[in-house]
Amino acid sequence: MKNIIPKLLSPLVLVALMSHAAVAAEVNILNASYDVSREFYKNYNPLFVKYWKQKTGDDLTINQSHGGSSKQARAVVDGLEADVVTMNQSIDVDILAEKQLIPTEWARRLPNGSAPFSSTSVLLVRKGNPKNIKNWNDLAKSGVAVIIANPKTSGNGRYAYLAAWGSVIKQGGTPEQARKLVTSIFANVPVLETGGRGATTTFVQREIGDVLVTFENEVGLIKQEYGADTFDLVYPPISIVADLPVSVVDKVVDKRGTRRVAEAYLQYLYSPQAQEIAAQHELRPRDAKIARKYATTLPPLKLFTVDEVFGSLKQAQAEHFKDGGVFDQFYIRK
Repeated sequence: MKNIIPKLLSPLVLVALMSHAAVAAEVNILNASYDVSREFYKNYNPLFVKYWKQKTGDDLTINQSHGGSSKQARAVVDGLEADVVTMNQSIDVDILAEKQLIPTEWARRLPNGSAPFSSTSVLLVRKGNPKNIKNWNDLAKSGVAVIIANPKTSGNGRYAYLAAWGSVIKQGGTPEQARKLVTSIFANVPVLETGGRGATTTFVQREIGDVLVTFENEVGLIKQEYGADTFDLVYPPISIVADLPVSVVDKVVDKRGTRRVAEAYLQYLYSPQAQEIAAQHELRPRDAKIARKYATTLPPLKLFTVDEVFGSLKQAQAEHFKDGGVFDQFYIRK
């Protein structure tokens, strides 16, 4: 009898082990994101992988693809099978809706227009600010070399352009005066990189330019890597709200069977844990309590929205950045 019990139990144990193996799964998803987000997702992804493992038992691998926001959107349209997109401007998500990869009402699926955090355009100058750069007008002065990403291919560059233009309008100026300012600023741009990270490399590593116009969170990354005593951060008197939208790519997740994990991945961006990581990376969180906690590194600013000045980002795109638009009319490639 002593030898019978193990023989009877062994198949039961084997079945149990096989059942557990059948329940657990190895899952992978791809996040197509913009240049400057890579360090945030390096920290966020392990947090979500751990959460998902505890919740489902599944082993999750999250792959990242980074580039200029508009370039990433085109890649998804052209066949890059991203389960989610995490962009820096809504028009790059709208393109997916136009191509029927996602529904037109994508922005209503998550809070805050499906933007779990935001950023703004700021000015990074050499230590001591030798050119005495304080506001947008200073970028148009003779002898000031300005590094900005291409507003036609980069959300980072697009918000920089719109921030400069909108600063004139919000302070009582005319569209003609705004155009004159932006034209003069881009006349001072020696190298027009396609993405925000390329612009950073040009300014920091190649040491080209007197000022880098970039997202606020990029400044924190630069100071971490190259030292806080190498550059100075200048907040212009007025700047723009840059919402950072996200979406599941419905056509991909339905094909790959990853909708559940992809949706959870984006929803978890609103969790206190993720919002805390966002604030640590100088992304402005939606969680008011966490925003107050990080008020020293993310100070309250005078900001305007795209809609206030341009009607919508889609309208700004049509007027300023489409082929033959305002930007093409004045920018001379060097």
